Amino acid sequence: MSHAASVSRHPARGRHARLPALLSGLAALAFALPVQAWSALGHRLVARLAEDGLTPEARATAALLLEGEPRPTLAGVASWADELRGADDGLGRRTARWHFVNMGEDGCRYDAARHCADGDCVVAALEAQARILADRDRPREERRQALKFVVHLVGDVHQPMHASNGHDRGGNRFQVNLHGRGTNLHALWDSGMLDTLGLDEEAWLERLRQRPAPAAAAVAAAAAVAAAAPLPPETAGAWAEHSCRIATAPGAYPDGHVVGEDYIQAHLPLLEAQLRLAGARLAEVLNAALGDG
Repeated sequence: MSHAASVSRHPARGRHARLPALLSGLAALAFALPVQAWSALGHRLVARLAEDGLTPEARATAALLLEGEPRPTLAGVASWADELRGADDGLGRRTARWHFVNMGEDGCRYDAARHCADGDCVVAALEAQARILADRDRPREERRQALKFVVHLVGDVHQPMHASNGHDRGGNRFQVNLHGRGTNLHALWDSGMLDTLGLDEEAWLERLRQRPAPAAAAVAAAAAVAAAAPLPPETAGAWAEHSCRIATAPGAYPDGHVVGEDYIQAHLPLLEAQLRLAGARLAEVLNAALGDG
């Protein structure tokens, strides 16, 4: 994943009218081991968890929009926005900044004018693409593309290093040693910690499904981290703030740049919780956008 030109806003109709309230009132040195590019695994897990929570209407509409895709499932398109950067220099370059927002230096308090003045950040991009997805007057191809962006960007905004510090490019410039091998902090959170358990996708999915489902309050309003004060009412910006607080909390940057088992035991549960929460929230977004076709 990598660390958004503004898209014109079109009102949604019918059930889509609640989408703005959901969203608005709602990196890199590679890891020394093969990186699945949250890795491809992380994005697929978010998508598959979201599929568990789709309404029949949203599921059917998503399937119609994805007809003709090489991998016509939410999981199959979950990493498309990352792959785009290598396959399409134009769109890939224009959307490169849609994957992250830098606000760690500002106390993890999202300010659109300061952190996303031109709409080129994960918060604004997610909101804009969700509006396109919800607009049934849009051409099918536009909605299909928006669906692929939404699936990916909900995952990105929940990866803590995608909403952290600008000075080290979301941990990409902070080198660490994991089990005797070099990597960086961003890659550690993208895939390194997932890889430590040696689980395949199906095993990871079962593990995450066994975690308690996020409470309704956690889906409807971003949770606080540790002793931090509660976050603002639900917005995509609040999701980013929550991720940022994880990324900048004491201990997130390992002392001595060495990642030991104590670090994994302390932070892997946070990463798993973010994956689970991202899946639940993605389902909410898609149900709102696609619920009446």
